[in-house]
Amino acid sequence: MFEQLFRKKEVSKILADAEKGDSTHGTSLHKTLGVKDLTAFGIAAIIGAGIFSTIGKASADGGPAVIFLFIFTAAACSFAAFAYAEFASMVPVSGSAYTYSYVAFGELVAWIIGWSLIMEYAIGNITVAISWSDYFTGLLSSIKIPALQIEGIHLPDWMTMDYFTAYKGHQHAQALMNAGSNYENLDSSIREASNAWLTAPNIGGLHIVADLPALGIIIFITYLVYRGMKESRNASNAMVIIKLAVILLVLAVGVFYVDTRNWDPFAPNGISGVLKGVSAVFFAYIGFDAISTTAEECKNPQRDLPRGMMWAIIICTILYVAIALVLTGIVSYRSLAVGDPLAFVFDQIDLKLLSGIIAVSAVFAMASVLLVFQMGQPRIWMSMSRDGLLPKSFSRIHPKYKTPSFATVVTGFVVAIPALFMNLTMVTDLCSIGTLFAFVLVCAGVLVLQNRPGIQRGKFRIPYINSRFFIPAAFVAGIGIAFGLYRSESTAFLLNQPKNHDPVALVTSLNKQQLVVLKREIQAEKAKTGSVERNINAIDYLNSLSPSAYGEFIANSALPADSKYESGWALFKHKIPMWIFLLICMVIMYYCITRNLSLIPVLGLISCLYMMCELGISNWIGFGVWLVVGLILYICYGYHHSKLNSQNM
Repeated sequence: MFEQLFRKKEVSKILADAEKGDSTHGTSLHKTLGVKDLTAFGIAAIIGAGIFSTIGKASADGGPAVIFLFIFTAAACSFAAFAYAEFASMVPVSGSAYTYSYVAFGELVAWIIGWSLIMEYAIGNITVAISWSDYFTGLLSSIKIPALQIEGIHLPDWMTMDYFTAYKGHQHAQALMNAGSNYENLDSSIREASNAWLTAPNIGGLHIVADLPALGIIIFITYLVYRGMKESRNASNAMVIIKLAVILLVLAVGVFYVDTRNWDPFAPNGISGVLKGVSAVFFAYIGFDAISTTAEECKNPQRDLPRGMMWAIIICTILYVAIALVLTGIVSYRSLAVGDPLAFVFDQIDLKLLSGIIAVSAVFAMASVLLVFQMGQPRIWMSMSRDGLLPKSFSRIHPKYKTPSFATVVTGFVVAIPALFMNLTMVTDLCSIGTLFAFVLVCAGVLVLQNRPGIQRGKFRIPYINSRFFIPAAFVAGIGIAFGLYRSESTAFLLNQPKNHDPVALVTSLNKQQLVVLKREIQAEKAKTGSVERNINAIDYLNSLSPSAYGEFIANSALPADSKYESGWALFKHKIPMWIFLLICMVIMYYCITRNLSLIPVLGLISCLYMMCELGISNWIGFGVWLVVGLILYICYGYHHSKLNSQNM
């Protein structure tokens, strides 16, 4: 049975199955896409929530130096794109990383990656739908029609966010007010979440909170994708033109308002602050691999798919770096932790018209991301169904529209229902880790097939550079930098030294008695400088301290040690992903030396694995649970219904 779990498909067999299409109706997908269309799809997927939403939080964490994170992430995605391009040229069918893994690793790994791609596309669309809803409701609230006495259309807060955001926001607001903050001074997002919880309809003690605009856009996009590739392509191209025009307008106008003093300090929170935005920045790039799911609808996939992927990444990286520099140049990076950073920035410099144009374009931009992702998911399911790993209905092609009709409708339900209730940060991180896992396996697949005889090759192959000397040299250099420039941080990592809780985590974890103790200690510190205050905002005071002063205050505090420090297993568990990364790097280095592996896919594997490790242990656990559920489904259904299983019986 163990060998059967890793049974592989031959490239010739995959191509023959794709050529047959849907045997039920005797139909196949329309071949309508060229390199311009593929590049447009890539831009449609990449330029969306990243540039209109998540770029703000990443810039607030890393400052202007966030551009280096965009460049690093683009390089990692480019390495992975080379691997995707080689596979797409070799196996030009729908299925993306799922199909590629079936060729390189076998059925079990193919199922795992297919299950991961469900997370990427479905959860990714949930994230974008939530961001779209934020922009759309903001746009409605800004509508002013004096003749009709309309001063903005305001939907109730409980109708525009998910249940968990409202609940946690209310709890967080209560904790901050107990610590001395005024409700009016709380972050606007926290106030909205708390208000949504307090004003939501209540049935039997259950607060009714759901994101209804997100539901509406998903229904519309699903209908559009169901109707056909040509319609989807035309809609995507139109939306890409709109958002590129707006981004160029933003750059052309914004450059005249840049104050270079806002770029000093360039990296205010150091490398840790820059890397804190890995999830948000990587999420901005994940759409490029959706291009590979359209392989069967390309006129010349072996030539056009590689070109479309690379052009999309290059164009989008230039735009991301330029936008990040303009945003952090116009206002301080500290003020950018908002859901609509582009509109916010131009609102701050009193360019209300441009702010409104950006808000309108963001609605189109995010809709185009939804469109591309909503096309990708059904085609993954279609490929899995062709192989018998999912029921036959998932590979059904509509006789008129030539789309995977049943799979498209199911995708709509899978995305729409969770979008009503799920949290934005939760789904962003889960989407990122699932996508990175797919990238890692695609890069590894190229390495596995590097010297395998009898493999049918495509027209595009990754340029070969021997990694035998580069990777060991990079490993040694990395150790030198870690213990040279970052000796204290590296030592703390190895010895698992206790770490201070940040001010917000510290204050919100304390009970009322402990808060009283903390405020007395702050009053004592302020008294030393001649300042006496009755109403103290603990978080504001602690945030005003330098890292060394904060560390000294924490060390002298009478609060319990477990409230002040993260230590022991509670601290070590967060380092497990990084230890996994280091161990895998040593294994990769061994194979680079002994097998002369190709450098570009090795770099893609290492960089994507590193970004996985930066996402945190909670995301690894969530991803692990997702994979276990998928494995159970495979054992119960996929293993027994696989076409390879029936052929071998």
